Amino acid sequence: MVQKQLMARGIHGERVLAAMAKVPREEFVPPDVRAASYSDGPLPIGYDQTISQPYIVALMTEQLRLQPHDRVLEIGTGSGYQAAVLAELVAEVYSIEIVAPLAHTAEATLQRLGYKNVHVKVGDGYKGWPEHAPFDAVIVTCAPEHVPQPLVDQLKEGGRMIVPVGNSLAQELYLLEKRNGRLREEAILPVRFVPMAGEAGKQKVNSDR
Repeated sequence: MVQKQLMARGIHGERVLAAMAKVPREEFVPPDVRAASYSDGPLPIGYDQTISQPYIVALMTEQLRLQPHDRVLEIGTGSGYQAAVLAELVAEVYSIEIVAPLAHTAEATLQRLGYKNVHVKVGDGYKGWPEHAPFDAVIVTCAPEHVPQPLVDQLKEGGRMIVPVGNSLAQELYLLEKRNGRLREEAILPVRFVPMAGEAGKQKVNSDR
Protein backbone atom coordinates (compact mmCIF):
# COMPACT_ATOMS: atom_id res chain seq x y z
CA MET A 1 0.00 0.00 0.00
CA VAL A 2 2.67 2.52 1.00
CA GLN A 3 4.75 2.09 -2.16
CA LYS A 4 2.03 1.42 -4.74
CA GLN A 5 -0.73 3.75 -3.55
CA LEU A 6 1.09 6.47 -1.64
CA MET A 7 4.67 6.98 -2.75
CA ALA A 8 3.74 6.37 -6.38
CA ARG A 9 1.28 9.27 -6.18
CA GLY A 10 3.59 11.76 -4.54
CA ILE A 11 3.23 11.15 -0.81
CA HIS A 12 6.83 11.49 0.43
CA GLY A 13 6.67 12.73 4.03
CA GLU A 14 8.59 10.18 6.07
CA ARG A 15 6.50 10.59 9.21
CA VAL A 16 3.23 10.29 7.30
CA LEU A 17 4.41 7.20 5.42
CA ALA A 18 5.58 5.62 8.69
CA ALA A 19 2.21 6.29 10.31
CA MET A 20 0.34 4.83 7.35
CA ALA A 21 2.55 1.75 7.48
CA LYS A 22 2.07 1.30 11.21
CA VAL A 23 -1.69 1.76 11.72
CA PRO A 24 -3.53 -1.55 11.13
CA ARG A 25 -6.26 -0.45 8.72
CA GLU A 26 -8.01 -3.83 8.94
CA GLU A 27 -8.88 -3.09 12.58
CA PHE A 28 -11.03 -0.14 11.48
CA VAL A 29 -13.23 -1.81 8.84
CA PRO A 30 -16.20 -4.16 9.30
CA PRO A 31 -15.47 -7.91 9.16
CA ASP A 32 -17.35 -8.39 5.88
CA VAL A 33 -14.99 -6.05 3.99
CA ARG A 34 -11.81 -6.73 5.93
CA ALA A 35 -10.25 -8.59 2.99
CA ALA A 36 -10.32 -5.30 1.08
CA SER A 37 -8.79 -3.24 3.90
CA TYR A 38 -5.78 -2.11 1.86
CA SER A 39 -7.54 -1.73 -1.48
CA ASP A 40 -7.26 1.55 -3.36
CA GLY A 41 -10.71 2.90 -2.55
CA PRO A 42 -13.16 3.84 0.19
CA LEU A 43 -15.03 1.15 2.11
CA PRO A 44 -18.47 1.16 3.80
CA ILE A 45 -18.48 1.24 7.60
CA GLY A 46 -22.24 1.37 8.14
CA TYR A 47 -24.75 4.19 8.70
CA ASP A 48 -24.13 5.43 5.13
CA GLN A 49 -20.56 6.37 6.08
CA THR A 50 -17.23 5.28 4.63
CA ILE A 51 -13.56 4.98 5.50
CA SER A 52 -11.55 7.01 2.96
CA GLN A 53 -9.10 5.35 0.63
CA PRO A 54 -5.52 5.22 1.95
CA TYR A 55 -4.24 7.80 -0.54
CA ILE A 56 -6.79 10.43 0.52
CA VAL A 57 -6.02 9.82 4.21
CA ALA A 58 -2.30 10.24 3.56
CA LEU A 59 -2.76 13.27 1.29
CA MET A 60 -4.96 15.15 3.74
CA THR A 61 -2.61 14.32 6.60
CA GLU A 62 0.52 15.39 4.72
CA GLN A 63 -1.02 18.70 3.64
CA LEU A 64 -1.39 19.74 7.29
CA ARG A 65 2.40 19.62 7.90
CA LEU A 66 1.85 18.28 11.39
CA GLN A 67 4.39 18.59 14.19
CA PRO A 68 4.80 16.28 17.23
CA HIS A 69 3.54 18.94 19.67
CA ASP A 70 0.40 19.80 17.67
CA ARG A 71 -3.20 19.51 18.82
CA VAL A 72 -5.58 18.57 16.02
CA LEU A 73 -9.36 18.75 15.66
CA GLU A 74 -10.92 16.08 13.44
CA ILE A 75 -14.49 16.42 12.20
CA GLY A 76 -15.98 13.02 11.35
CA THR A 77 -14.39 10.24 13.39
CA GLY A 78 -16.00 7.50 11.32
CA SER A 79 -14.20 4.25 12.02
CA GLY A 80 -11.34 6.01 13.83
CA TYR A 81 -8.71 5.21 11.20
CA GLN A 82 -7.81 8.79 10.32
CA ALA A 83 -7.66 9.62 14.04
CA ALA A 84 -5.21 6.77 14.59
CA VAL A 85 -2.96 8.04 11.79
CA LEU A 86 -3.05 11.52 13.29
CA ALA A 87 -2.33 10.12 16.75
CA GLU A 88 0.95 8.71 15.46
CA LEU A 89 2.03 12.21 14.43
CA VAL A 90 0.77 14.71 17.03
CA ALA A 91 0.36 15.20 20.77
CA GLU A 92 -3.46 15.26 20.98
CA VAL A 93 -6.35 14.49 18.63
CA TYR A 94 -9.88 15.72 19.38
CA SER A 95 -12.37 13.94 17.16
CA ILE A 96 -16.12 14.54 16.78
CA GLU A 97 -18.63 12.11 15.27
CA ILE A 98 -22.34 12.83 14.87
CA VAL A 99 -23.36 9.15 14.52
CA ALA A 100 -23.25 7.86 18.09
CA PRO A 101 -22.74 4.12 17.34
CA LEU A 102 -19.78 4.92 15.08
CA ALA A 103 -18.26 7.19 17.72
CA HIS A 104 -18.54 4.53 20.42
CA THR A 105 -17.10 1.79 18.17
CA ALA A 106 -14.24 4.01 17.04
CA GLU A 107 -13.43 5.02 20.60
CA ALA A 108 -13.38 1.38 21.72
CA THR A 109 -11.12 0.39 18.80
CA LEU A 110 -8.71 3.24 19.46
CA GLN A 111 -8.52 2.40 23.16
CA ARG A 112 -7.99 -1.28 22.41
CA LEU A 113 -5.09 -0.42 20.12
CA GLY A 114 -3.52 1.82 22.76
CA TYR A 115 -4.21 5.27 21.34
CA LYS A 116 -4.47 7.25 24.54
CA ASN A 117 -4.03 10.65 22.91
CA VAL A 118 -7.30 10.52 20.94
CA HIS A 119 -10.40 12.06 22.51
CA VAL A 120 -13.72 11.16 20.87
CA LYS A 121 -17.10 12.73 21.49
CA VAL A 122 -20.56 12.47 19.96
CA GLY A 123 -21.60 15.83 18.58
CA ASP A 124 -22.12 18.16 15.65
CA GLY A 125 -18.78 18.75 13.99
CA TYR A 126 -19.98 22.00 12.45
CA LYS A 127 -19.71 23.56 15.91
CA GLY A 128 -16.23 22.22 16.58
CA TRP A 129 -14.96 21.64 20.11
CA PRO A 130 -14.52 25.13 21.59
CA GLU A 131 -13.58 23.88 25.06
CA HIS A 132 -10.26 22.64 23.68
CA ALA A 133 -9.60 25.35 21.10
CA PRO A 134 -7.50 26.76 19.60
CA PHE A 135 -6.11 23.95 17.45
CA ASP A 136 -2.93 23.83 15.40
CA ALA A 137 -4.78 22.03 12.61
CA VAL A 138 -8.30 21.00 11.63
CA ILE A 139 -9.16 18.10 9.34
CA VAL A 140 -12.70 17.62 8.05
CA THR A 141 -13.68 14.24 6.62
CA CYS A 142 -17.21 15.12 5.53
CA ALA A 143 -18.27 17.80 3.09
CA PRO A 144 -20.05 21.02 4.09
CA GLU A 145 -21.22 23.37 1.33
CA HIS A 146 -19.17 26.14 2.89
CA VAL A 147 -16.39 26.22 5.49
CA PRO A 148 -17.99 26.32 8.96
CA GLN A 149 -17.11 29.58 10.70
CA PRO A 150 -16.82 27.93 14.15
CA LEU A 151 -13.97 25.78 12.79
CA VAL A 152 -12.22 28.86 11.41
CA ASP A 153 -12.59 30.57 14.78
CA GLN A 154 -11.09 27.56 16.57
CA LEU A 155 -8.04 27.40 14.30
CA LYS A 156 -4.85 28.98 15.65
CA GLU A 157 -3.17 31.84 13.88
CA GLY A 158 -0.83 30.18 11.42
CA GLY A 159 -2.85 26.98 11.61
CA ARG A 160 -3.97 24.87 8.65
CA MET A 161 -7.31 23.28 7.80
CA ILE A 162 -8.05 20.64 5.15
CA VAL A 163 -11.69 20.36 4.17
CA PRO A 164 -13.78 19.08 1.24
CA VAL A 165 -16.32 21.71 0.20
CA GLY A 166 -19.30 21.28 -2.09
CA ASN A 167 -22.51 19.36 -2.66
CA SER A 168 -23.23 15.75 -3.57
CA LEU A 169 -22.45 16.44 -7.23
CA ALA A 170 -19.20 18.40 -7.01
CA GLN A 171 -16.67 18.83 -4.21
CA GLU A 172 -13.19 20.27 -4.03
CA LEU A 173 -10.60 19.57 -1.34
CA TYR A 174 -9.24 22.85 0.02
CA LEU A 175 -6.21 23.63 2.14
CA LEU A 176 -6.81 26.73 4.25
CA GLU A 177 -4.18 28.64 6.19
CA LYS A 178 -5.03 31.28 8.79
CA ARG A 179 -2.88 34.37 8.43
CA ASN A 180 -3.61 37.63 10.24
CA GLY A 181 -7.06 36.35 11.06
CA ARG A 182 -7.91 35.65 7.43
CA LEU A 183 -7.89 32.48 5.37
CA ARG A 184 -5.63 31.77 2.44
CA GLU A 185 -7.05 28.93 0.40
CA GLU A 186 -5.63 26.50 -2.11
CA ALA A 187 -7.64 24.00 -4.12
CA ILE A 188 -6.00 20.56 -3.95
CA LEU A 189 -8.15 18.21 -6.05
CA PRO A 190 -11.74 17.14 -6.75
CA VAL A 191 -13.04 14.63 -4.18
CA ARG A 192 -16.19 12.91 -3.05
CA PHE A 193 -17.04 12.74 0.64
CA VAL A 194 -20.27 12.08 2.50
CA PRO A 195 -22.12 15.34 3.26
CA MET A 196 -21.66 17.03 6.60
CA ALA A 197 -24.78 16.48 8.73
CA GLY A 198 -26.16 18.40 11.68
CA GLU A 199 -26.09 22.21 11.47
CA ALA A 200 -24.51 22.09 8.00
CA GLY A 201 -27.45 20.04 6.73
CA LYS A 202 -29.97 22.41 8.31
CA GLN A 203 -28.35 25.39 6.66
CA LYS A 204 -28.48 23.67 3.30
CA VAL A 205 -32.19 22.99 3.70
CA ASN A 206 -32.83 26.61 4.64
CA SER A 207 -30.82 27.90 1.68
CA ASP A 208 -32.77 25.66 -0.70
CA ARG A 209 -36.11 27.11 0.38
